[in-house]
Amino acid sequence: MVNPKHDDKKKYQKETVSEYTKIEEFSFGMRKYILNMALNAGASSSHLGGGLSMVDITATLFGSVMNYDCEKPLWPQRDHFILSKGHGVLGYYSALCKAGFLTEEEIMGFGQSGSELLGHPIINPSKGIDFSTGSLGMGLSLGIGVALSGQRKKLGYRVFVLMGDGETNEGSVWEAVMAAAKFKLNNLVAIIDRNRFQQTGLNADVMCIGDIASKMNSFGWEVRELDGHNIQDLHNALSAKNNSNKPLAIIANTIKGKGFSFTENNNAWHHGVLTKSNYEQAMGELLENRKMT
Repeated sequence: MVNPKHDDKKKYQKETVSEYTKIEEFSFGMRKYILNMALNAGASSSHLGGGLSMVDITATLFGSVMNYDCEKPLWPQRDHFILSKGHGVLGYYSALCKAGFLTEEEIMGFGQSGSELLGHPIINPSKGIDFSTGSLGMGLSLGIGVALSGQRKKLGYRVFVLMGDGETNEGSVWEAVMAAAKFKLNNLVAIIDRNRFQQTGLNADVMCIGDIASKMNSFGWEVRELDGHNIQDLHNALSAKNNSNKPLAIIANTIKGKGFSFTENNNAWHHGVLTKSNYEQAMGELLENRKMT
């Protein structure tokens, strides 16, 4: 997006506000889909907490920032998204549906026998899923390969890797952090969903990683830390052109289970079963919150 100048300033402000509104609507639609998917999954259960913490991130990416064409999913110059925290598929499939890659019928089959949409993403480029993931700590290395290929072939695309903060316990992550800086991959963006939890508890208790931002900066990355639920901050950071020769790390401070009173910061919803009663309460809160905004 071009910086405003003189008489264009009001037009720029109007377009920017409209873009934020579009992303907010995208996010709202995603949360509705997530609730329906989780309910339909039934006893199969789902990773609701981590899926909800990333909604505003993927809404900003797929709703505004990323270049793609769902009618031409194999377009060579498309931006790439890698869900390294593969268990967060609720926040991925719902975005793909809003973007036009998946139908509502397809996502409502999540967790059902015969569905292609499993608890971790399986590669299907025609549906917007470029890579299979699930083994934590692998996504950033994969992103390096894709980003390096894009640079060498001069394709001009960007690569967005969404990681969990608990995932940074993996040594392979830090090997990748070193390599990305070494290769000067300024078309690579690592987004860390910093909701401060992992499966067995708080990250600080399981394996404290300390100040992730300063660590990545020391390895030679550009680093920005922001509120992972602030659409304006996310949009500004993710859409800004990277004029350096460094990869970009965005530390997105989020709330696990964001959006519903009984799921927020409640690690019981890392992986759980959404009952009909839970669903009705959550949907009521979602609609009420929408009225207030």
